[in-house]
Amino acid sequence: MTKSGRRYSAKLKFQVVLEALTGERTPGQIAKQYGVHANSVGLWKKMFLERGPELFEHGDDVQEYERQIADLEQLLGKKEVEIALLKNFLGRSR
Repeated sequence: MTKSGRRYSAKLKFQVVLEALTGERTPGQIAKQYGVHANSVGLWKKMFLERGPELFEHGDDVQEYERQIADLEQLLGKKEVEIALLKNFLGRSR
């Protein structure tokens, strides 16, 4: 027996979790409306609550990546200058 391996979009999962968080309907009712298993509703809600704070940490990641890119661009510029100087030096010595 194999699992169906059905995949759901992040948008659908998010909508399901939002409805589950309101508490107006049971996970079974929500699952029936969206055509998912009731256990999935609980699992997605649990994942959201556990990983929710990570959603707001990405701003720090972006700043770190931008800093790294700036450093690499600066290094690339230095290497281009070194290459130009070496080409100029080699051109004169022949």
